[in-house]
Amino acid sequence: MPRHKTWVEVSKRALLANYEAMRALVAPTQVMAVVKANAYGHGLVEVASALQDAQVPWFGVDWADEALTLRANGISAKILVLGYTPAERMKELVDAEISFVVYTQAMLEAASAAGNAAGKRARIHLKVETGLHRQGIGLTEFEAFVDRALMLTHVEIEGISTHYANIEDTEDASYATQQLKAFQRANSILRRKTEGRPLVAHTACSAAAALFPETRFDVVREGIMLYGLWSSERTERAAKRAHLDLALEPVLTWKTIVAQVKPVKAGEPVSYGLTERMVRDGSIAVLPIGYADGFDRVGMSGKGTVLIRGQRCKVIGRVCMNMCMVDVSHVEGAEEGDEVVLLGTQGNNQITAEELAAQCETIAYEIVARINPLFPRTIM
Repeated sequence: MPRHKTWVEVSKRALLANYEAMRALVAPTQVMAVVKANAYGHGLVEVASALQDAQVPWFGVDWADEALTLRANGISAKILVLGYTPAERMKELVDAEISFVVYTQAMLEAASAAGNAAGKRARIHLKVETGLHRQGIGLTEFEAFVDRALMLTHVEIEGISTHYANIEDTEDASYATQQLKAFQRANSILRRKTEGRPLVAHTACSAAAALFPETRFDVVREGIMLYGLWSSERTERAAKRAHLDLALEPVLTWKTIVAQVKPVKAGEPVSYGLTERMVRDGSIAVLPIGYADGFDRVGMSGKGTVLIRGQRCKVIGRVCMNMCMVDVSHVEGAEEGDEVVLLGTQGNNQITAEELAAQCETIAYEIVARINPLFPRTIM
């Protein structure tokens, strides 16, 4: 019997293969492994440690705690905080030699103060607003922003970046092209102002890096493809049309166990609300997994499936907070302690993140990223 009620297995071989495929495709551009959101649900420290063995030069995270956790666990590569950093956390990042994005005057001044307090220069990346209308410095204020940054002795401009709003629309790249041109204008301003200092320019997420070579610049930020998942069906189709050597392999398998098997007669209801009844005499398995753990209530109740003894078993009734029930009437010998695959392969059957995403009317990113971070992640 396993020690945990549910767990995640991460294939190091598949992870490194996905990284190497992207690295080879975009060389000599470097690849930043984006490990934010608990490495898209795969395990922040576990994934980063495995990738550091492959000498990955950059890691991208969302916030200070993720970055500092990596440093505390021996990750020595460059780390960039891509999301918001409150002024109160900047000195910690400077002390740990962690870079972070800046895009408001208040953040810029706070970065300078943090560098001064740490006795070092805060390494910052200027985030340019080019059309996503999320975080970023507007083009009209960009030159003045750069001028102010260059006046601050405790700030070092290490890089410049932006993010695309619609890069996966491979049939009409006009908006992405517009964003790219805006970024190039900002990049030209920065290069002129810094007079040849080494700078890192980066705009490309996984899809952009794969399909639009002109977006690669110095570093690409590989997120979803690192984990063997395509960002969208359109991206996958476009990559295949272009004959790209990107044979992505899913990295994650999510498992639980059967906690109990019990007989239920035809017509008897299962779970809250009496929303579903057994259509025949049979048996159900109780699984210790529910919506609080990332197993979606709306998408899986009464229609999701799991794998037990290599066979698909339908969720019957509503998914509860930490439990759900599945029909195992057709699974010979199903018993307490049987291993259950919620996402991954068992025998000749497979449940993919894309399948679950379609069932839950969402995207594969959300399916893996919201798996409860307290569950153990094991590198296989």
